[in-house]
Order: sequence, then structure tokens, then C-alpha cells
Amino acid sequence: MNTRQLPVYDHRQVEADAQADWQARDAYRVTEDTNKKKFYACSMLPYPSGKLHMGHVRNYTINDMLTRYLRMNGYNVLMPMGWDAFGLPAENAALKNGVPPAKWTYDNIAYMKKQMQAMGLAIDWSREIATCDPSYYKWNQWLFLKMLEKGIAYRKTQVVNWDPVDQTVLANEQVIDGRGWRTGALVEKREIPGYYLKITDYAEELLDFVVNKLPGWPERVRLMQENWIGKSEGVRFAFTHEIRDASGHLIQDGRLYVFTTRADTIMGVTFCAVAPEHPLARHAAASNPRLAAFIEECKKGGTTEAELALKEKEGLPTGLTVTHPLTGEQVEVWVGNYVLMSYGDGAVMGVPAHDERDFAFAKKYGLPIKQVVAVEGETFSADAWAEWYADKQRGRCVNSGVLDGLDHKAAVDKVAELLAAKGLGEKKTTWRLRDWGISRQRYWGTPIPIIHCDDCGPVPVPEKDLPVVLPQDCVPDGSGNPLNKRADFLNVACPKCGKPARRETDTMDTFVDSSWYFMRYCDPTKDDAMVGEGAQYWMPMDQYIGGIEHAILHLLYARFWTKVMRDLGLVKVDEPFVKLLTQGMVLNHIYSRRNEKGGIEYFWPHEVENVYDEQGKIVGAKLKSDGSAVTYEGVGTMSKSKNNGVDPQDLIDRYGADTARLFVMFASPPEQTLEWNDAGVEGAHRFLKRLWNHAQSRSEQVAGVAAGAQLSGAVPAEVKKLRLELHRLLQQATYDYERMQYNTVVSACMKMLNTLEDFKAEGPDAAWAVQEGLGILLRVLYPACPHITHALWQQLGYAARLGDLLDAPWPAVDEGALKQDEIQLVLQVNGKHRGAVTVPAGADKAAIEAAALASPEFQKFSEGKPAKKVIVVPGRLVNVVV
Repeated sequence: MNTRQLPVYDHRQVEADAQADWQARDAYRVTEDTNKKKFYACSMLPYPSGKLHMGHVRNYTINDMLTRYLRMNGYNVLMPMGWDAFGLPAENAALKNGVPPAKWTYDNIAYMKKQMQAMGLAIDWSREIATCDPSYYKWNQWLFLKMLEKGIAYRKTQVVNWDPVDQTVLANEQVIDGRGWRTGALVEKREIPGYYLKITDYAEELLDFVVNKLPGWPERVRLMQENWIGKSEGVRFAFTHEIRDASGHLIQDGRLYVFTTRADTIMGVTFCAVAPEHPLARHAAASNPRLAAFIEECKKGGTTEAELALKEKEGLPTGLTVTHPLTGEQVEVWVGNYVLMSYGDGAVMGVPAHDERDFAFAKKYGLPIKQVVAVEGETFSADAWAEWYADKQRGRCVNSGVLDGLDHKAAVDKVAELLAAKGLGEKKTTWRLRDWGISRQRYWGTPIPIIHCDDCGPVPVPEKDLPVVLPQDCVPDGSGNPLNKRADFLNVACPKCGKPARRETDTMDTFVDSSWYFMRYCDPTKDDAMVGEGAQYWMPMDQYIGGIEHAILHLLYARFWTKVMRDLGLVKVDEPFVKLLTQGMVLNHIYSRRNEKGGIEYFWPHEVENVYDEQGKIVGAKLKSDGSAVTYEGVGTMSKSKNNGVDPQDLIDRYGADTARLFVMFASPPEQTLEWNDAGVEGAHRFLKRLWNHAQSRSEQVAGVAAGAQLSGAVPAEVKKLRLELHRLLQQATYDYERMQYNTVVSACMKMLNTLEDFKAEGPDAAWAVQEGLGILLRVLYPACPHITHALWQQLGYAARLGDLLDAPWPAVDEGALKQDEIQLVLQVNGKHRGAVTVPAGADKAAIEAAALASPEFQKFSEGKPAKKVIVVPGRLVNVVV
């Protein structure tokens, strides 16, 4: 164990020594131990992009502080790490650099792992996983086949973005203004087969748990999930029609179905809108070239509800009509670019008077607007939308025949009754949540274990033949999935009939990889089962830490995957994560200006000098190089593209990992955004140097305290005061650790050092108190700054007394130290603060009054006037009224 004495703080040597010691002892390897309380703390799986960013540093330091604190409190703590290694960025890098995604990925993993180790994180690297390793994704394939057996996984056609030049499917994020991100070609919509998982079968349970059974989750995240699942109770009903296809058959049996939560407005329907892919739209387009061209145009762009919400609402009439189920009136059918075929029945009823989107559509195309809901005291006008038009709470039906006068609920019940009597509708619960399409027409992902046979159709790969291994030497060239050109991968015998067949070349959505990795950490080397006894011991995870950007899909899919594994008997938990912390983003200043060509050029913060107004607010900036003006854009998320990122490696090299960790913990509470501040980093480094220097100055005093020594019977007042302050700060820091408010923990450490530096007393009791105080400070600071505290703990002899700092007991608050012989009360005269008065801790009201009246401050500010009244607020203040 290295205990070299360094006269000055050399962060490189201190951190190298500590990390070498931990590595030599394999200090962070964790095993299951039923004799200890377990705690599983995990940061979200990082993508191996090439370098750590400050968001990583913050996330992992939060996790590390929690891990180290709990270990000192006797917990068996698991903090693992792995790599979300499949995905599109690796393919993009392959296109750019001409290297296989596998090489790019593994090189990045090696570099980022080295960076994490330089941060001194208490990671059990024996549990490391990479999702691109066949030993991992074998179990993606295995569980997919189990889901296929149970009917949870199934095959159907899906609408995708197709790049006609690259001959490949694009993710929504690769479509920019309707064009392929790489070729610039207009993207087409195509229907191709793919595999889906029935997450909708679990919608009710997913909703119930997130609403009622996850108290350790932020309310914001729970609400986001609730809205995404989107339970709606309403009425599904049909508009009838006589529209027939070319063969004379009624299209969709003569019924156009819609779902609405506003059945009370059914008498206000003035049009119906169908999705461009709807059978009625296709039928009408067959004889209407303009409509056919419009439908083709609708195929360009996004396929998600969120994307369509941002688009201009456009439509064309089909020339078709359907029959209103209650009034018998003919209702026009339009094609709307805002209607999704994948949601509900691909059609909506248009009630312009009481739906803002329908109102805008009707105004644009001159469609009728018919009021059927009124609110007392309000006047309806078709000229402009008003919020009350959609008011369910106050609204009453008007112009609606038998519904007139009914409120929302009563009207919905009546409409459902009328429609049911006609056999045209019923109450129904619908969900915004849609089944999870996992097929991706890309190379760098988990191969879907299906073989296509001309005679047998799609055939599951036999379990004994798993994993279906992805070739790692392919280099995508932009001409489609390279697996389609790999005969050694494609050509196989059909497992059923033995005839020549072809492997599926689609790979799984990478959300599959991240939906259960936290379970694999529990049994990372198990080769005969997906999970084992480790998962029974560690799950559910006690604390999950990650960004708010994963609040919906990743967390929802992980919850679904866990429930499927539970139902297959693999795990015993209903939910994977007991507590969730979504850490804030790391922000930095942004500086830019337009260049001669009209493009935006960004500048690094260190390249500019700020210009301030009279209040000290930044109003502009200028380049240090030539003094020319640049625009100050405020603060924003750190980004390479905006030249406002900070390289953690540079920070570690210059100041050390402890400084980086200390700053990101001190600058802001974990769940709030953190604004970067170079001066704050330097301040953190100065604090650590002060700590080092102070510890060196106290080393002889601390070493002189004999083992087993105690305070004397007559403790000096200065020593009592020191211990009072230190134990108060310890009490607060312990409370803050429990609620993960690490910024105030660091603040407490800074106050402890200030207190110790101000303490000048000598003698045995003073030495004992300093030895106690430094021991408290080092342990409280250790989870944030493990290297420097590790070194000082050994140098000052604490390791010999209390064992290694890794497992040293958390310091206990001495209640005796918090008891005061004297207390200080604020002194007021006529309600104005005039000083303080010191009284015995147990002084009664009379003694406090006497002390206040005898104080020099009262004599001065009373101006010789007698006291009329003395008001005592116990433990706080005394106010003398003259």
C-alpha cells in the first residue's frame, strides 16, 4: 500500500497511486452476500461515441458518490458499467472512414473505458458487457423467439422511410425536410414486413404501475410515461356508406370507423378525414390524379405523431360521402396529411366548432362550422377560435336534438346508447401506445433469428443454433444493408424442410439491447441462461441515474421487457427500477457570428472576452485575437458543433479527476442543469490544494494522538466550539447524502476545512479534536474526491486505526458535542438588530432578560430609556422594547 509523502499536492501522482492500489486489490469487485443489505445503483448504458463528455462525468460521479457512501454504511453495493454498442452512429462512421463498425466501436470502448478508470470510479469491471458481443445479444434472440412462441412477437407490414438512391430504409431522424440525410433524395413511404412486440398487451399494467406504484420516480417522468401510454375512454362508432371497390364489394363492409373522446359533439360533425393510406383514400385516388399526387406527397416526411403535429395541416376532398349514424346526413370524406393510419382506424370525425385542429382545417378549406356545445355567459363565433369551445367541464349540448341540455358525461352515455341500439358503436377504451416495431433494415444490430423458406415461410432459428452471429467485417457503403451481399450469412438450409433458404437481414431496434442490460450485469458470464441467481439477489435496481431524454421510450421498453421476463419465469420483479434520478444537463456559453457566406461560425469560450453592461450582465463578446465582435447566444447544452464543450480528459490532465468530480458536484444539485464555470473549476482545485496543505501542517499533531486516547474531563471552550461546528456540519452532510443533494455535501466539506484552518488551540484535547475533525472531513469528502482522501487517510495514520477508507465506518454524529454550555441569541432593540447576547444554554426567561438589559448593546441603543417590555423567542432572539 503506497503511502508516499508528497510535500505539495501533485494530482497526477496522488491519483495514479490510488488507482494502482485499488486495481492491485481488485477493490471494486462485488459478489452476492446475503449477510449484507444490498444496493444496486446504475447509470444508464453509455453509447461508445469515442470520448466521454461532461454529462457522462456528472452522471457517473453522482453514481460513484452514492456507491461509496453506502459501502461505508455497510451496504453491499453494485455499480457496473457496459456499452450500448450497436446503432446507427457506427454505420455512419463506417461510411465516412471506411472502417467496419465493429473496429470503430471496440476502439471507442477501449478509450472511453480508460477515461472512466482515470476518473477513479468504483466500477466492478468484472461485470462489463458490450451489447455487440454475441454472448450478450444471443439472449436478445432467445427471448425474441420465446415471445414469438407466446404470440407477444408477431410479423406484419410497416410503413418506412425509403431512400430510392441508397436503396435503404432510413430512421425518422435521418429524414431532413423530406430528403435522405446522405443523398438528398426525396424520401418515399413504403410498406414492408417487419416484427412487432405486443407492448399494448401490457398497457394497463404499465400505466397502473407508473401512476400508482413508482413513488421513487420524478413526477415529471411519470406524467410523461402516462401521457405516452395515453389511455382514452370514449366511443368507437361507424359512419355507414355504399362505396364499393372495383370488384363490387363494399369497402370495409360499408363502415368508416372512428374513435372519439368527444361523443357529446357528434351532432357537430361536418366532415371526416382519413389517412392517406386509408382504403377509401386509395379508392378515390384511383380515379382522381390530383388526389393521387397529394397522397404521394403525404408519403414524404415523418411517420410519427410528433412529426405530423408540427406539419401544416393539409387535405383534399375525395368526392366521397358517408352517412351520419344519428342524423342520416351525408358527410364529406377528406384525406388529411395529419391523420395516421397506424392510430385507431386511420380516420377521424371533424367537429370544427369544438376541436382546434379541425377548426383551423375548416377555416382553411371553407368547411361548415356548427356549434353544438355552449357555455353559459359565452358567445360563439366562427371567426376565431376560443379556448372555451373545447370546454368539457362547463359545456352543455345545444343544436343536438335529444342531447340538448346534457353535460359532457351524460351526452356521451346517451350517444353510446343510441349508437349501440343501431349496432353502429359502443364505448371503448383506446391507447395512444402502439406495438413496438423492432425491425431495422440496418446492419449494425442484433440479427433477427428468422430464416425465410419459399416452402415453409418465416421459420424461427432453432434455439440450439443461437446466437445468429453478425459478421463483424462488413463496411456499409450506402447501397443498402451489406448483409444482403454476404452469401456466407444469407444462405442457409431451412430448419424445417432442409431446402435452401435465406436468413432475415433485418436487425433489432437498439432499444432492445438497452431494455435488459441491467439484468445481465447481475449474471454477466452466465452462458446457459439469460439471467441467474444474481438477478434474484440484485433486482430490482435500487437507484437508476440518467438523462431526462430517456424518460419515455427507454424506460417504457425496459419496464415492458421486465414484465415479459417475469411472465416467462426469468425474474420475480414487476418493475426494474425502484428510484430514478434524472440529472440535469451541463451547459456552457455559446458564441457565434455569421460568416461572409451566411453560415454560422461558432467560437470556443476561451477564444472570446465578454462584454458586460452596468449590472454585470453579458451583452456581447469580442475575439481575443483581433477584438472583432461576436454574438453571445447565452448558455446551452454542451455540443461539439457549437464549440462549447469541455473535454473531460483535458480537465483531468490539467487539474485531476478529483477536481473535475468536485466541481460537477458542487456547482448544482444533481437534478438541475449545471452551468460551466472555469473559475469554479479553478476554485475546486484550490480547495483541494488547501486541504492537502492543511493536512500536511497537522500531520505531526495528528500522529501524536495515541491510539485509544480520549478527551480529558475539562475540555477547553475552543475545543468544544470546534467539535460543535464539525458535528453540526456532519449531521447536515449525512442528511444531504441520504437525499442525494451532493452540492450541499461539498459545501459542508468546505466549511469543515475553514473551521479546522481557523482552529489554533494547542494541547492534548486540541490534538484529539483535530484528529477527529480531519477524520470526519476526509470521510465526508471521500465519495466526491476519492484519490486525495485516500492518500491523506493513509499518510495521517487513519488506515491503521480504522482500516482502509473504502470500508471505513461512516462517522457518527456525537450528540454530546452538539450540546452547548452557552448559546448566542440575536439582540433586538425596538425590533431592530443590534447585536447578540450570550447566555447559559439552560437559561430561563428571567436570566435572558437580565442578560439583554445588562448588555453594552442595549445600553448604547436604548439611549437611556427604560425597557417597557422584553420579548424572548427561545433559542433565537430577545427583543427589548423601550
